[in-house]
Amino acid sequence: MADYYELLGVSRNASSEEIKRAYRSLALKYHPDRNKEPGAQERFAQINTAYAALSDPERRAHYDRFGEEPSGATGFGNGATDPFDLFESLFGGSLFGRQSGRGRAKGEDLEVDAEITLEQARAGAEIHVQVDRLARCSRCGGKRSDPEGRPNQPCPTCHGSGVVQFQQRTILGNIVSQQVCGTCRGEGTLVIDPCRACHGRGTVLTQEDVAVQLPRGIDAGYRIRVPGRGNEGPGGSGDLYVRLSVVPHPSLQRENEHLIYVAELGVAQAALGTSLEVPTLDGPQRVEIKAGTQPGDQVRLRGQGMPRLQGIGSGDLIVVCKVRIPSPKQLDKEAREHLQAYAAAMGEAVSEPHPGFFERLGKTLRGES
Repeated sequence: MADYYELLGVSRNASSEEIKRAYRSLALKYHPDRNKEPGAQERFAQINTAYAALSDPERRAHYDRFGEEPSGATGFGNGATDPFDLFESLFGGSLFGRQSGRGRAKGEDLEVDAEITLEQARAGAEIHVQVDRLARCSRCGGKRSDPEGRPNQPCPTCHGSGVVQFQQRTILGNIVSQQVCGTCRGEGTLVIDPCRACHGRGTVLTQEDVAVQLPRGIDAGYRIRVPGRGNEGPGGSGDLYVRLSVVPHPSLQRENEHLIYVAELGVAQAALGTSLEVPTLDGPQRVEIKAGTQPGDQVRLRGQGMPRLQGIGSGDLIVVCKVRIPSPKQLDKEAREHLQAYAAAMGEAVSEPHPGFFERLGKTLRGES
């Protein structure tokens, strides 16, 4: 491990208060609940080890003299079991939601995926998802002991409190701290006769149908939190998070609160105007395309898009015009002649059509050039 003073970024003659300030700044920076970068947790542990040694006058004196800690010295201070214990005992508990030794941990959060349609997202429909979760055992009610057996007994180590106290020597003097009791794991009681249904775990694995209410205008990529539908734990249930994806619509594309429909027009339709049937989420609707429409021109159907998720009203359905140019193979002789006549009337120069194979063969047989 690197030099303790270098880890904390202080000089070897730094005061206790300077060491504490440096530790606090670095511990907050590298705390794994805040810093998710690789190596942050290891760095956090190293910082705590350095501070535990340099904040203890005897351990610091030994380290200054020999470059190492005394034999048998604990890494995170007297009685501490991990770096979080030292951090929480000095700074008043978790700053980022970590379960402290005084509380009973809630169950784990769960996450499931759900596919929805554009229509469901627009309406804010209620959907249902199937969730495999640890639920409270119905036989023992989560108490872990069998109803027909002997009741749970108070833990002899913590006397039913679920926590044990220990003294820790710091620069501020002796501080009394708490941590979860290792005998009962914070439960405060010991099971004598385990429940026959859950085998003393207090929970059973079940599959549940969970109703999820969609906000109007929700889009793919969002997560919806359903409180209390995660796994059951000693301190209550965790939460369920439903991650959404949207099934592609056969005709419409979504861009934020707007819906896009690409309408293909022929050359004559774009030039002379036409009437098209456009699909909307409320059913087909006739839309007038004015004469002289150019590629990329748009027609807006106001308010027929998606509801604004965090605002008022709805977006638009935008009809984007795409002019379809026929290929030479799609033009018969009459259609080609009409286009050539149009080009002549408009003064547009066009290429002469290339004769086909049989037309060239006929000219050759007839001796024509």
